[in-house]
Amino acid sequence: MTITDKIFVDLNAATMGGSNLPYGMVEDAAIVVRDGVIDWVGPRIDLPDTYKALTTNSLGGRIVTPGLIDCHTHIVHGGDRAVEFEMRLNGASYEEVARAGGGIVSTVKATRSATEAELLAVALPRIDALIAEGVTSIEIKSGYGLDTQTELRMLRVARSIGARRPIRVKTTFLGAHATPAEYAGKDDTYINDVCIPALRAAHAEGLVDAVDGFCEGIAFQPEQIARVFDVAQELGLPVKLHAEQLSNIGGAKLAAQYGALSADHIEYLDEEGVIAMAQAGTVAVILPGAFYTLRETQAPPIDLLRKHGVPMALATDINPGSSPLNSLLLTLNMGCTLFRMTPEEALRGATQHAAHALGVTDAGSIAKGMYADLAVWDIKHPAELAYRIGFNPLYMRIFGGTS
Repeated sequence: MTITDKIFVDLNAATMGGSNLPYGMVEDAAIVVRDGVIDWVGPRIDLPDTYKALTTNSLGGRIVTPGLIDCHTHIVHGGDRAVEFEMRLNGASYEEVARAGGGIVSTVKATRSATEAELLAVALPRIDALIAEGVTSIEIKSGYGLDTQTELRMLRVARSIGARRPIRVKTTFLGAHATPAEYAGKDDTYINDVCIPALRAAHAEGLVDAVDGFCEGIAFQPEQIARVFDVAQELGLPVKLHAEQLSNIGGAKLAAQYGALSADHIEYLDEEGVIAMAQAGTVAVILPGAFYTLRETQAPPIDLLRKHGVPMALATDINPGSSPLNSLLLTLNMGCTLFRMTPEEALRGATQHAAHALGVTDAGSIAKGMYADLAVWDIKHPAELAYRIGFNPLYMRIFGGTS
């Protein structure tokens, strides 16, 4: 027996597992943790005698869910774009903002000029805000360096966050995010001479868990993304893709062809793309923060995703431009209010399906063999997590069995 062996009792467990009951709910449950891993979960009355010598921790009848997972973020970056936000609201056009040094160019400039220590210092408060909402796992992308040195710096900071905070970090290389100013009009040259070499360097340093790209008319075409994905496959790295956010140029189908973990945004996704994702087992990552901030009107095809059984994840998309959203709880509400997802779909989207979108198999539900990453809530029903706006009912966050 180790110090981390314990039993949590006096709780109702929304396991988000395969039960036919809503939320995979187990009333009056017990959760046994050994060495930071769930060893047993079920009705307390069925608790095997072999566990009864373990330390018991009462949770006062509260609801316990898996720890939340934010599976799409750009949380490491320099600077902010509050001034251009104000400019747009005062009537400035995109072109006027760009001429004033705004847009992604400003974030790239600020990120390139920041040291690792500076990037870490500004990222940690954002991480702490998520931790305070019960988040136990997060994905962090590069993509605001667009040169080898800065892309690696961002990924090192992401790894550093996981060493400095009680949170699991999965890193994603996003060198194919945009073409930097010094390569304007030379997208293919940038992919060949910067993006792919930077990916290889990041992989050699052990900094990459997955590879992403932005497949869009204002970013990269499918054939350009395919070259990056070919290298990812060569390196044994899974892929995911920003796809069909502003138009439909076949990004989701491309992602499915590569067996992508996820296709993200997907507001303009059609049924053909949905079917391709269903056949490939690709998760749809819904990002209401960008939809809201950009004042989009084309909503993702939630009904088609349901029809074809495509799992839906929800994430903040934290970034300084299109989604300065630092609350996964608010994201749950937005998924329901803006897109008519159900509260159960929203919670599964930030637990079970978010884990699948990251290729994680040992988190996202409360079941034997899963990490004991849990969130304990002062609520009467799990739907409250998506229902309330601007209110955090977290009572306790448990990471690896430790609160």
